[in-house]
Amino acid sequence: MLAAERQALILDEVSRRGAARVTELAGRFGVSDMTIRRDLDALVARGTLDKVHGGATSRRAPSTEEPGFAAKRQRQQAEKEAIARAAAALVAPGSAVGLSAGTTTWTLAWLLRGIPRLTVVTNSMQIADVLHDSGDVDVILTGGVRTPSDALVGPVAVASLERLNLDLVFLGVHGIDPRAGFTTPNLLEADTDRALVAAGRRLAVVADHTKWGTVGISTIVRLDEADVLVTDDKLPDDAREQLTDLVGDLVLATAEPEAPHENGPE
Repeated sequence: MLAAERQALILDEVSRRGAARVTELAGRFGVSDMTIRRDLDALVARGTLDKVHGGATSRRAPSTEEPGFAAKRQRQQAEKEAIARAAAALVAPGSAVGLSAGTTTWTLAWLLRGIPRLTVVTNSMQIADVLHDSGDVDVILTGGVRTPSDALVGPVAVASLERLNLDLVFLGVHGIDPRAGFTTPNLLEADTDRALVAAGRRLAVVADHTKWGTVGISTIVRLDEADVLVTDDKLPDDAREQLTDLVGDLVLATAEPEAPHENGPE
């Protein structure tokens, strides 16, 4: 196999999984670790990958880049559905639950429709739309200024959350980093998310494996402030080791092979 062909396959593998280790890539392509390291160096030089200790990750987006809801909804759909199933198991009937804006929490909202006597507080119009016709769920939607990701943020949103008391808050995030913590590319959204977190007795962060190593401009909370982190089993081994030590409980969900429902989980 030519080096250019192998490098294209490596790029595809890392882009699909979010990260890959040198030893894994060497075994897959039947070459030495040194050959893979040279390939990674070439891909990094082209600006297509980020090299990390022991492997490589997908190219990090700028810390203020904020994709729209529709674009994010198409990414890692199977992983998000697996995460949502695991997260829904944490919710007891009759609970008061907070859901931050985001496509993973939006996926979770579909499953919450089946849990009786819930009260859901959210700053997401998309999530409110999912839940509004569910007869057994009361929905409280904050006000605020709308972001590109369809979150309602700012002083009005923060004020509406300050006097609430929630049993469990689910937080979707843009990035997870050992130093920066759980982050977002939007400063106003960070303020609103912190107010939502403060209203909850327990915090569960829901985020797929591609969020590892991504850093948004503003930290919402530290990693050790999460009682639970629900992610998927494609999370790299080094990330598992670090997160096991830092978060209260690390839950790894396994994605099912079939494609998700076109309009949302059933």
